[in-house]
Amino acid sequence: MKRLIVALTLAVLPSAFAGKIIFEDKFDRNESQEATEEIGNGWSTNSAKRAGDHKQADLKDGALHITMHADADHAVTVGHDAEFRDGTVAMRFMLEDDNDVLGLDIADPQCKEVHSGHLFKIDVGTAKVVVDDKKSGVMNMKFHEAAKAKTLTPEQKAFIASQKRTFSNTLEKGKWHDLLVKITGSTVTVSIDGKQVASVTSEGVAHPTKRMIRLSVPRQVWVDDVKVIAAETSTER
Repeated sequence: MKRLIVALTLAVLPSAFAGKIIFEDKFDRNESQEATEEIGNGWSTNSAKRAGDHKQADLKDGALHITMHADADHAVTVGHDAEFRDGTVAMRFMLEDDNDVLGLDIADPQCKEVHSGHLFKIDVGTAKVVVDDKKSGVMNMKFHEAAKAKTLTPEQKAFIASQKRTFSNTLEKGKWHDLLVKITGSTVTVSIDGKQVASVTSEGVAHPTKRMIRLSVPRQVWVDDVKVIAAETSTER
């Protein structure tokens, strides 16, 4: 059934998947033990640094289950290298509670204008989708440093808030959904289960090279069938 759902999604949205697959993971493998993280396939997490090395990412039932540990001081981050300019990021996901949120953070760790390479992020919950241009806003180094120093002005705070767009969207919890994020030039469009739910044009999206995808989870979420496809134009410089 899992593979049938994916095949149907591809059939419905063929144009979105035009290009070259640069990374994919179906998580159809087993860990050799259960005590520590063993995702494999090039994935990395922040569990050692932010959660005392507690296990927060678990391969289970042919999918990836991400759960923030009680001792963690930061949302779980599960990242993978994926370099492209324009392209598509697709995955299946499930939220089991109204408080669950799946974050997809597009980053360029080589970009020094922003903290930790954050370019833009899509947060998907059961009631809304949020698109945040972090390169222009909250993670821009001038704002990030000012926030740490507690010197942000009201005007700066208002500008940061303006870089975040919220779109109402209702999702059924406890059910698998298909997420499709398409990046073309300075515009990112977000579709869930074949329906476009958000579109934003911004500087962070226009950043010429995306080098990493990060799954950001402040509570828990299930993820499966991750695919990153670079548009043919992404290879042009």
